[in-house]
Amino acid sequence: MGMLSPLPVRDGVGATRLHVPLQGEWPTVAAYMIERFFHLDPERLLVRFDLGEIVAHDGTPLARDTPLGAEEFIWYYRDPPAETRLPVELEIVHQDEDLVVVDKPHFLPTTPGGRFLQNSALVRLRRLLDNPDLAPIHRLDRQTAGLLMFAARPESRGPYQLLFENRAVQKVYEAVSARPADWDPDRFPLVYRNHIAKLRGELKVRVDDERPPNAETAIEVIDADARVVHTLLRPHSGKMHQLRVHLAALGLPILYDPFYPELTGEHPDDFERPLQLLARELHFVDPLSGEERMFASGRTLSEAPLSGA
Repeated sequence: MGMLSPLPVRDGVGATRLHVPLQGEWPTVAAYMIERFFHLDPERLLVRFDLGEIVAHDGTPLARDTPLGAEEFIWYYRDPPAETRLPVELEIVHQDEDLVVVDKPHFLPTTPGGRFLQNSALVRLRRLLDNPDLAPIHRLDRQTAGLLMFAARPESRGPYQLLFENRAVQKVYEAVSARPADWDPDRFPLVYRNHIAKLRGELKVRVDDERPPNAETAIEVIDADARVVHTLLRPHSGKMHQLRVHLAALGLPILYDPFYPELTGEHPDDFERPLQLLARELHFVDPLSGEERMFASGRTLSEAPLSGA
């Protein structure tokens, strides 16, 4: 279990925890933060100490002269960036005292991060339902649309997360790719496997053909026309970017994917060209009630053939 924050959720956003070295060249915690966050105004950081906005594990405010080594972890609220509301909306598919399931749109991140705080599924949902205890059970990439599950109270988060850790959730996705010149429908259905590794500091994952597979996806064709191929994906594992990597390896990179096969760099969001990947269905046995659960997205992929299922 993670460390509990001494600060409550504020405007749907939890406090940030920072690990502080217990020894080093910095005389104070404040000095370490000034060097760590060199891009910020150092006087503004010191004022935040004076105002009691940076606290220890028990909620005690730290002073600007608190010596290094006094606390290993500290908490504070991030200064929120100026945000324009993303022109996308999430929809609630299911809600009870333990579980909330939403249909997430493209471009909305699951949790706060970077330039997105209020523009995240978690913060929007906390504010909409007035429930600061909501916590994500799993995640979807910002570019991916579809079903996303949240625990409605702390006691229910662990049992639902174990479902994903134990691969007890059947996940079904859809994707649309440009039809390759050498398109051969007789290759499908198939199961694709490889070894995917995420290295710190790298945006893309790496494929290591020398190591045993740790990622597996069953792939079948829903439909195809002269322009695109519409596939159904059943991932057995849940590695980062797994579906995007597997389709790209098969010569079917997902339409409008800025990462695979080539990283195209950061561009403004084009809401007319969302990544053609959708988390369509979730199937599992509820760990609390024992009931069979099946949730389905109401979204469709804009580039799918009109004759598709």
